Amino acid sequence: MDFTIWILILPFCSFLWLGLGGKHMKPRTAGIIGTTVLALVTGLACLAAARYFGGGRDADGIFPTLSLFNFTWLPFNESLHIDFGILLDPISVMMLVVVSTVSLTVHVYSLGYMKGERGFQRYFAFLSLFTLSMTGLVVATNIFQMYVFWELVGVSSYLLIGFYYPRATAVAAAKKAFVVTRFADLGFLIGILVYGFYAGSFSFTPQTGALAAAGAMIPLALGLMFIGGAGKSAVFPLHIWLPDAMEGPTPVSALIHAATMVISGVYLLARMFPLYIGYAPEILHWAGYAGAFTAFFAAVIACVQTDIKRVLAFSTISQIGFMIVALGVCTSADPHTGGLGYMASMFHLFTHALFKALLFLCAGAIIHAVHSNEMTAMGGLRKYLPVTHLAFLIACLAISGIPPFSGFFSKDEILAACFRFSPAMGIVMSLIAALTAFYMFRLYYRIFWYKAYDAGDGHPLPHEAPRTMTVPLLILAGLTCVAGFIPFGQFVSSNGEAYAIHLDATVAVISLSAAVGAIALSTLAYKTAGGRPVMRFKSLYRAAYHRFYIDEVYRFVTHKIIFGCISTPLAWFDRHVVDGFMNRLAGTANATSVRIKGLQSGNIQQYTIVFLSGALVLVVILLLV
Repeated sequence: MDFTIWILILPFCSFLWLGLGGKHMKPRTAGIIGTTVLALVTGLACLAAARYFGGGRDADGIFPTLSLFNFTWLPFNESLHIDFGILLDPISVMMLVVVSTVSLTVHVYSLGYMKGERGFQRYFAFLSLFTLSMTGLVVATNIFQMYVFWELVGVSSYLLIGFYYPRATAVAAAKKAFVVTRFADLGFLIGILVYGFYAGSFSFTPQTGALAAAGAMIPLALGLMFIGGAGKSAVFPLHIWLPDAMEGPTPVSALIHAATMVISGVYLLARMFPLYIGYAPEILHWAGYAGAFTAFFAAVIACVQTDIKRVLAFSTISQIGFMIVALGVCTSADPHTGGLGYMASMFHLFTHALFKALLFLCAGAIIHAVHSNEMTAMGGLRKYLPVTHLAFLIACLAISGIPPFSGFFSKDEILAACFRFSPAMGIVMSLIAALTAFYMFRLYYRIFWYKAYDAGDGHPLPHEAPRTMTVPLLILAGLTCVAGFIPFGQFVSSNGEAYAIHLDATVAVISLSAAVGAIALSTLAYKTAGGRPVMRFKSLYRAAYHRFYIDEVYRFVTHKIIFGCISTPLAWFDRHVVDGFMNRLAGTANATSVRIKGLQSGNIQQYTIVFLSGALVLVVILLLV
């Protein structure tokens, strides 16, 4: 398995090559280089997965944990040090396949979507950096190494979201994403430092004696770490950056939302799941409650948005909430008793990566055809975009939980885990799943049905995207159709043992009935009526359309309170008191030096007179004394 180091080296080399030399090569050449490198990375990730899972389980019935190329980077004392290396276990190997596969489809798709764009070479350099950051994060051997790549993910996402930097909105969105996640990452960093101090290690599996002796400090550290995860995964109220991140190119949206940045928080909880379940189960449960509210809140907003990329953005926030809920309802490390949610969360992360990447890439093909993000500029596109229509419909069925598509199997496991934890939680999440089906088919009907497309005077009719864009759609659509039949529990489970997935018939009937009912309601409201029956709830509709004014609250707090009441007085004090004192001190010293500079004239006769005068004064003083 030593070849896995190339999974990190290759995208790093691609980033340097394209970043430093891209301007000296043709755009298509840069795109082919970046895509070829990602094809090699994907091949290596799949080979690593085949060898790792094909190697079988150990004597305890679990897949081994392999630590490769591990070396001490920063030693502090005999026990506390920061290492760098590659960690291979079931979830890191699974994530390598997910990240590399989605990234490859985005690279191929971008060859067509970004053709002719200024900065084409720079774009592919940033994609390579993003892929490097995420793969480095998932194979980290310790929490501090994860944090290093965690921050690198934030930097690369800032570069990609702000790719269209001449646009003020893109720059603002990039800064918003960077600032919000930095505040959250401050909690993550403090949690890491507290954890390292009391656990005596930055390892994911420290000595249990140190953890027991730390008392309440370990739950505190884990809670602070979750704040960082909440920021990256856009958990309420740290979700505000994600919808604005749509200002980046659409393939970037697919990459961020499907398999990279937004699932970092989910991966953090899963990676440190033994610590959470063993020493801070209450933190895990509160994370689940936060995830449930986030899923509901984002689903309601998605029901009324008109920009198709923002509908998908809030859909991502909601689906991330489902994954966090699945982890939050775990009560033990045994998947047969209270750990089903762990496997369900990772399973949904896997399936969601496929169908959400498919949805965003389909959205890119639609925008490419009609040159607008707004649903009002669409309608009846199924006749002009047959491939995109089919792929989008498959993705909608998958995310709505309709069998036999992949989302049905993973979401059913999440709902089963929720019902085991609490019937109330199961009912709430089933209703949110129904909302998902409603807003996704609202989106589907508004784009592909509702009314005949009006191209307008002098505008050509929309047409299907080039093959570089449609082939990735077909590949992802095919994977979405079959991914649910993968025996995921045989590879990933909460305690490492093989777990046979069994559909709960009662839960399946409830979830399927709710989804079908929601689709029927959406069909009635949007296929031909354009949503007029739903728009009767004008007050709720207006509040949800404006995202319940959370952004306005943030602007009020930052501009009126922080900037107006805190920053402005501090700035005045800094300018007039601190700077004023230092300026006055410097002015006094300067004026004094001007007055006494004659003493340093360089005239020897003057120096002699001053010396003799001083000597005479001293003699007189001594005589008088």
